[in-house]
Amino acid sequence: MKTFSDESPKKAVIYLRVSSEEQVENYSLDTQEEICRKEASRRGYEVVEMFKEEGRSAKTIIGRPVLINLLEYCRKNKQNISAVIVYRLDRVSRQTTDYLAIRKKLSDNNITVISASEPTGDRPTDKLVETMLASIAQLDNDVRGERARNGLRARFMSGLISGKAPLGYKLKSGFAVKDPKTYDKVKDAWDLMATGTKSLKEIAVIMNEWGLYETRGKKQYALRAQTTCRIFRSKFYIGIITSRKYPDEVRGQHVPMIDEKQFYKVQAILDGRNPKFATPKRDHISDDFPLRRIVKCARCGVGLTAAWSRGRSGKHYAYYRCSSKCNTISIKLVDLESTLINLLKKVTPTAKCLDLFLDSMSTLYRERLSKIQKIQKDAENEISRLKDLRQVLVQKNLSGIFSDEIFKEQNAMIEDQMINAQLFQDDTLVEKYNIETLTTFVKTFLADLGETYKRSTPSQIRVLLGSVFPKGLAWNYDGTLNHKISPMYQAIMDAQTESTPLGGGEGVRTLLSLAGSRFPGVCN
Repeated sequence: MKTFSDESPKKAVIYLRVSSEEQVENYSLDTQEEICRKEASRRGYEVVEMFKEEGRSAKTIIGRPVLINLLEYCRKNKQNISAVIVYRLDRVSRQTTDYLAIRKKLSDNNITVISASEPTGDRPTDKLVETMLASIAQLDNDVRGERARNGLRARFMSGLISGKAPLGYKLKSGFAVKDPKTYDKVKDAWDLMATGTKSLKEIAVIMNEWGLYETRGKKQYALRAQTTCRIFRSKFYIGIITSRKYPDEVRGQHVPMIDEKQFYKVQAILDGRNPKFATPKRDHISDDFPLRRIVKCARCGVGLTAAWSRGRSGKHYAYYRCSSKCNTISIKLVDLESTLINLLKKVTPTAKCLDLFLDSMSTLYRERLSKIQKIQKDAENEISRLKDLRQVLVQKNLSGIFSDEIFKEQNAMIEDQMINAQLFQDDTLVEKYNIETLTTFVKTFLADLGETYKRSTPSQIRVLLGSVFPKGLAWNYDGTLNHKISPMYQAIMDAQTESTPLGGGEGVRTLLSLAGSRFPGVCN
């Protein structure tokens, strides 16, 4: 029981807190201090210590070192301190449970919480009012948070960004508009990147020389490879608003800088680059010669080059030839393409084989989907457990069972486990793939590989031939192609030779054993 003589005034400490946005709303630390000192004087308290916490939110007690120091100071000086004076109760916490835990910790040391602008005291009715005020603070905080979230969501869905505009744009009245100082320069950087001749590191140096910088706050920083990578990965430049928080992609209200063709060309260049941002190889894709560098010379293994040749009549003819000149014989474009199309038609699976493959693929897809959903459910339960464990950790820290050092160590361990659990809970893959869409695509793609080749672009031809003939194609100069079919296509073709019937009196039977042995990457 604390006792004070008439000559010794009661002693108190003042706790002041302000978040960044509240400084604008006349809740500055100086304003709070003035009001708290007047209240201390009115009640006959001598202020012996001041605790100031600036730029900290009261949504949680985690990350508020000054508050922790206050509680530790009161515990060590409980024989001398009678009260903690605050401007308002929500300065301590905007979460009711956290506030009550803090008040109990102080109360155990016979220290009262006094609000300079609200009715507080030690009587039962005063404590009831105090609890109600703490609940109102949490309600106000929750309502503000919900309004802010809804407002940000509505702004995003309307095609407007929150935060600073990407390089090349600036915010004007809440809208992203062209920045006359940087817009054309950033557009030139996109054009240069689309040539495939510059690495991210090189393009960053060039953009810096052009006077383009990254702005953070009031400071400017030179662009680096990581920064330019974010720029050239951003769909904002094609008029699309994306967010890490929302899965949607929304058409923005700003003027696009580039078209989608150029954007995805740059993405292909970036995807083919190693993590050290090596300079990309020269792009040999040609609309006139789609097989250039794809088909190789059977004698030396070097990719064929191609060119137009003028005949005696003045007409131009397309030819392929060995780029190392180990053979001077030219190959007519029509001969090479005709041979390749006939080969693709031969390796096209029959309708029965294709149905068998699709049925097996559908079964395996459902099995994999079930496993993924179970993993995600387990991850969800783990996240819930970790949240409860964190709350227990906080309560033990407030009650003095765990010191601040132990709290920080245990909280860091929980945070690491939370990150791992969140990774397993990610459902991006489940949402991205649709078995019906995939089945339709495979049917169209594999129905006639020769026809698929004819209607494909040069880039698509590369993907097609790479999937059917992963070890490449080689021209023998006798009108044939050396080739080795990929295990997946070979399995589809071989399915028709299996003894298991495709159908029977009870419906279609699937070769799951065949699928499991031939498609280990799909079944595992």
